[in-house]
Amino acid sequence: MISIPLFPLNAVFYPDGHLALQVFEVRYLDMIRKCIAAGLPFGVVALSHGSEVRKPDQQETFATVGTTAHIETWLAPQPALLQIVCRGGQRFRILSSARQNNGLWLADVELMEGDIVLAIPQDQQDVAGALGALIRSLQEGAVPADQMPVTGPFRLDECGWVANRWCELLDLTSDQKQRLLEQPSPLVRLELVQDLLTEKGWLE
Repeated sequence: MISIPLFPLNAVFYPDGHLALQVFEVRYLDMIRKCIAAGLPFGVVALSHGSEVRKPDQQETFATVGTTAHIETWLAPQPALLQIVCRGGQRFRILSSARQNNGLWLADVELMEGDIVLAIPQDQQDVAGALGALIRSLQEGAVPADQMPVTGPFRLDECGWVANRWCELLDLTSDQKQRLLEQPSPLVRLELVQDLLTEKGWLE
């Protein structure tokens, strides 16, 4: 069990994902500065009720499974503004949480096992192929690296990595994305993504 600060967002964050944030609330500015100084991650959880920006008398509720966010780069263009880029780490399950007087949530969490490395079966090669084609199209279109929706290193031969990148790209409800995040099997997650891509007509 470890204790981490939480950053509830209107988004579901996946391991190895890319997250850019502009931080301006005092509670999060202080949290991020401490994380940078100590080289520690914070936790991203999907909001189920409430907003990202604190409002009087508002109580946020959020998912009990999230992903650690490791700060890779940061910039302070103004005294009360931090621009950070994070990489998704491990999934975690919240055991208990409490909101501090400044509105920041702290949680005791247990880290969940990472996806086992599974080669993509022949039946799901079309899912990896479609993602590879999308990445190549963006690269050939000279999309700047910092604007790419999928960032390297590219692991197009791994079930979990391919499934997670599609989970980020697909237009799904927050509940759907959360259920996919919580799916313990990377192969089952990939199969579910394949079904969604087929429904949307993205696979032949």
